[in-house]
Amino acid sequence: MANRAGFVGPVLVAIDRPDLGGALALARGLVGAVGGLKLGLELFVAEGPAAVRALATTGLPIFLDLKLHDIPNTVAGAVRAAAGLGAALLTVHAAGGRAMLEAAVQAARASPSPPRLLAVTVLTSLDDADLAATGVAGAPLEQAVRLARLAREAGLDGVVCSPQEIAAVRAALGPGPLVVVPGIRPAGGAAGDQKRIATPAEALAAGADLLVIGRPITTAPDPRAAARAIVAEIAESRGSGAPTP
Repeated sequence: MANRAGFVGPVLVAIDRPDLGGALALARGLVGAVGGLKLGLELFVAEGPAAVRALATTGLPIFLDLKLHDIPNTVAGAVRAAAGLGAALLTVHAAGGRAMLEAAVQAARASPSPPRLLAVTVLTSLDDADLAATGVAGAPLEQAVRLARLAREAGLDGVVCSPQEIAAVRAALGPGPLVVVPGIRPAGGAAGDQKRIATPAEALAAGADLLVIGRPITTAPDPRAAARAIVAEIAESRGSGAPTP
């Protein structure tokens, strides 16, 4: 049964690699073990729209994470083009401002098959010092909540934030908008280049709808087994029976 985000389960695997053949093989091996696929800039820049169409043949929903950030007219055009690829979710960057966000919403809604638009708030690789270096005063949590409210006011369907901001963002947005969360690491997993992380169970308990998980699955000796272990970890934390991808 699909959750309210339209995915069979909360785990979306990040297919972050530049070769379409390898990406497709990886995705096919995860059918039935995850709820969807996150396709990001690395594969999209390397292979283009064909990568989205190819991965869609797996039957898994596609989260197209392009983080569009440009002048309103350019972003609207990009959203129109991306909407024709059949992705379920598409990201724009909240820092582009209200006019850009509203242009993205209008472009998406005009599509025959509109994707749900998500606004990226603060990247999980950034901390207080990183934000300060770019001229943003305040902690990542404050900025994430500020941008999440802006996205809601502009009419987007949800936001992307780090695990550390889930509770505050959920409180600011209410129950309606989707909260999608990268920077997820299974219990005992390495942080890598992510600075604001949490376990799957912690993120879902805080109010996340979908979890984006990459390297803990894709670099594992057996990606399918790794994905199923994470899903089992989630099911155990919820006290449920059979796990759902």
